[in-house]
Amino acid sequence: MKTLLSVDRLVTVFGQGDDTLRVVDGISFHVAAGETYALLGESGCGKSMTALSLMRLLPDGGRIAAGAVQLEGRDVLALPERDMRRVRGGGMAMIFQEPMLALNPVIKVGMQIAEALALHRQLAGQAAWDAARELLDSVGVPDAARRLASYPFELSGGLRQRAMIAMALAGRPRLLIADEPTTALDVTIQAQVLDVLRRLRAEQHMGMLLITHDLGVVAENADRVGVMYAGELVEEGARDAFFAAPQHPYSRMLFEALPRPGDGGRLTAIPGQVPGLDQALHGCRFAPRCPYAIARCRSESPVWQELDGQRVRCHLAADLPARSERGLAAHAKSSQTNAPLLQVEGLKVHFPVRRGFFQRTVGHVRAVDDVSLSIQAGRTLALVGESGCGKTTAGKALLRLIEPTAGTLRLGGEVLHAQHAATLRRQAQMVFQDPFSSLNPRMRVGDILLEGMDALGVGAARDRRAAMTQLLRQVGLPDDAGARYPHAFSGGQRQRIAIARALAVSPRLVICDEPTSALDVSVQAQILNLLKDLQDSLGLAYLFITHNLAVADYLAHDVAVMYLGRIVEQGSAAAVLRAPRHPYTQALVSAVPRIEATVGHAAIRLAGDQPSPLNPPQGCHFHPRCSHASEVCRQTYPDPTRLENGHWVRCHWVAGQL
Repeated sequence: MKTLLSVDRLVTVFGQGDDTLRVVDGISFHVAAGETYALLGESGCGKSMTALSLMRLLPDGGRIAAGAVQLEGRDVLALPERDMRRVRGGGMAMIFQEPMLALNPVIKVGMQIAEALALHRQLAGQAAWDAARELLDSVGVPDAARRLASYPFELSGGLRQRAMIAMALAGRPRLLIADEPTTALDVTIQAQVLDVLRRLRAEQHMGMLLITHDLGVVAENADRVGVMYAGELVEEGARDAFFAAPQHPYSRMLFEALPRPGDGGRLTAIPGQVPGLDQALHGCRFAPRCPYAIARCRSESPVWQELDGQRVRCHLAADLPARSERGLAAHAKSSQTNAPLLQVEGLKVHFPVRRGFFQRTVGHVRAVDDVSLSIQAGRTLALVGESGCGKTTAGKALLRLIEPTAGTLRLGGEVLHAQHAATLRRQAQMVFQDPFSSLNPRMRVGDILLEGMDALGVGAARDRRAAMTQLLRQVGLPDDAGARYPHAFSGGQRQRIAIARALAVSPRLVICDEPTSALDVSVQAQILNLLKDLQDSLGLAYLFITHNLAVADYLAHDVAVMYLGRIVEQGSAAAVLRAPRHPYTQALVSAVPRIEATVGHAAIRLAGDQPSPLNPPQGCHFHPRCSHASEVCRQTYPDPTRLENGHWVRCHWVAGQL
């Protein structure tokens, strides 16, 4: 294939003189037309900075110090800025990780796409508007004409991502750079977006640079893979060869950190973290975290070597032991069931919609609509579903952070009412999705932990500081962490602080709201291991809210699938996630990217978006997106159909098959 992009010994730095920081340090790779090259690695490895260097969009203080970048034989780094503006969008275009930050919030989507069309294709007026509508159609945006007149905040996350893809395609680029294009999306929307990218690549014969930390996305989309660590490429090869036998220790440990279906064993977390830019780096940059490192690794930087058709930078690559299988004994899931610790019956959370001068109630958003569930001590119930289905609202309502509209809550067999909020908070705590937002940036970590103890009167006052130090050790943080502020910690460490804060009042139930969604696979492994250790030692019950089905399968004993405010399927994790019966659950499971080839795996793609909880469809709420829908589905909501071993589903189609 013809080489489209060629990068040769690219070096990107920040600062001057002795304060120079090399964020991209001498990387070389190429991308051919019609090929997808995946750049893989943890956050902080330099992947996004590489992409910004190619586009010459570096933040203030950044500059390209050395190297060459050629696009179709043209020296990109030598172009004046005026010509570079036409290369951006015309020669190569970029899809950014967060569309809400990349799109202008006060300009309609159609005008933003039309602006790109005017620059790169000299279209204006109705011609530009028609071309913009065709672009939205091409990326699968429903009712494209109406969406052109919408502002970005009026679109769902998946539609915003598609709108940004349409804008990137406006200049008919030869190279598309996709920087974590699906990180914040549900598995169903992620699958749709990746389908769009694969189709467009095939139709337009584009090259694609895919930046991600998700091995499943790489396995299903890449032709070749480059693994990046601390500003350097450490391994490169064809996708099939890489997934069959990764050669670098870092690559192997990324694989070992992945939770796998049915595997309750301890995850292999990578110790430490990616070195900071201000650290002096000698020898192999992965040596401080590598279990195989020898003295030579710490003093001499490895050179590239060929091994089984792959390129790898490792002194010991040819002598590494065979990949080992993880043991299951350490953390096998307990099948023991006790009396329910938490029982929820008929939980409803309806938000009134008010309009007019007198703010009359004209409707209700049925965020949670008649949810019942129970959790035993020492067990984990995963609540899964797409964004907007009501998972987080249900979790907050259980702690009365949002007051329920209706429903009964029993904790330890005792009915809890609004006046029992202190008792509830003493026995149940929550770990939020974004620890940086949920931790007070003006308080030291020790004071954050002590605040809950003081407010709820946990233990004797003289013993609380010692208890705080013990908590920090329990979650794997150093003793001096209590004297530091949240900003001084990494994302994984901040999540450990959030977990410690929840444990500070000795709860019996912890509600975890997407605690690993924003973390790299290596940090995710550390948090999942910690949650399992704490459950084993303290007998905690978890309500684990997530849209990551691989994590749910690994951690949870039971799974409840939520759609538009209601639970549509529930049972053991093995039954629900490996033998799903509801069409919605089947679509969720089908959409999960897999690193292993699955014989007979047929992808199920859901049509359209989740309906609004303000005006849910009559009958089964899922019927507008269901390929099995019949007339009865459109008329009546299904009753639970009991299957086996506590597995049940709300579906007329399943009931008709029994």
